[in-house]
Amino acid sequence: MAKLSQEDLLAQFEELTLIELSEFVKAFEEKFDVTAAAAVAVAGPAGPGAVAEAVEEQDEFDVILTGAGEKKIQVIKVVRELTSLGLKEAKDLVDGTPKPVLEKVAKDAAEKAAESLKAAGASVEVK
Repeated sequence: MAKLSQEDLLAQFEELTLIELSEFVKAFEEKFDVTAAAAVAVAGPAGPGAVAEAVEEQDEFDVILTGAGEKKIQVIKVVRELTSLGLKEAKDLVDGTPKPVLEKVAKDAAEKAAESLKAAGASVEVK
């Protein structure tokens, strides 16, 4: 296969729809085990209709502990249940709030984790 110049690659990307470009970026990330968050900027300016197509429903969520509340020990116990952290690591996470407890989890798992932490007295954000 002949090596393509940067200009040739850009010309090829210009012909793709946003959905095709999104699928390409996902395949690229999986193949090379990288994240290409800034790669979307390569597509160049798009019209307002194209932006609406690019908006996808979020399928990965982060559960962020924003405060331990009054029942810190209970919150540490819940953090240990949700993660594979030891006692010291869980305590450090709770002491160093705001910190993510779970990252890139499904919506239902994030909601269950948030409910468990709130029940223990913590304040939580799901992003």
